[in-house]
Amino acid sequence: MTSRLIVSDLDGTLLGSDHKLHDNTIEVLRALVAQGHHVALASGRHYNDMRVFRDQLDIPAYLISTNGAYIHAPDGTLLSATHLEPAYVETLIQLPRPPQVRLNLYRESGWYIDADAPHLLSLHASTGFRYEVVPQAAMDADGVGKVLYIGDPAALAQLECQAQEAHGHSLHITYSTIDSLEIMAGGVNKGVALTALLEKLKLTPAECLAFGDNLNDTEMLNLAGEAQVMNNAHPELFDRVSNAERIGHHGEAAVAQWLAKRFAL
Repeated sequence: MTSRLIVSDLDGTLLGSDHKLHDNTIEVLRALVAQGHHVALASGRHYNDMRVFRDQLDIPAYLISTNGAYIHAPDGTLLSATHLEPAYVETLIQLPRPPQVRLNLYRESGWYIDADAPHLLSLHASTGFRYEVVPQAAMDADGVGKVLYIGDPAALAQLECQAQEAHGHSLHITYSTIDSLEIMAGGVNKGVALTALLEKLKLTPAECLAFGDNLNDTEMLNLAGEAQVMNNAHPELFDRVSNAERIGHHGEAAVAQWLAKRFAL
């Protein structure tokens, strides 16, 4: 049997509507690892947030976090890290924005936010991952993997244009949800991180199965030999990914159902 790498996004894909792992998902992934396959989780989430799901799965999963800025081995060893240039971060911190749009920095050490936003913690309720409130003027631009704006989509569209005008050639700009604008260093995305991981595992893209639901999954899905897009996916994703198969809804553990059928579990 040929080993495969199975890589999946988390929110809107592998996790249910409650942002938790379904029991069937855990069972299926454990069975696939027992058969000799590899598993990776790839998310815009911070590593400290993602590792809780790895521990719940209790399998040797690789973690691609912060949209590809970091790759961690199953034992937690940091394999690679790519940070934004501090000067670019300073520019992004200073971009004018409406007061209701929250500015966030994802650093290796944690999550900084410019003002308290309790409603954002619901996404991380099952992991306990929390932000640290740091006033904009005190934010450190060094060692930042991602700048993240959360708020009204129209305001985010304006911020996207401003970021493109300022440093667009040196940035990777994407969305993880309609109200979440995410900016990494140029060349940082899930697809580039997946390429590095496949090389480490001595596997080809054809031996990779990928699952995703949003625009920040585009490069990863286009790289994989077998690409599955969730039924609940962002409508533009189907146009951006060639030869993708549409599968079920993340709220029904569709990834686990598809894998169980694909590998005759």
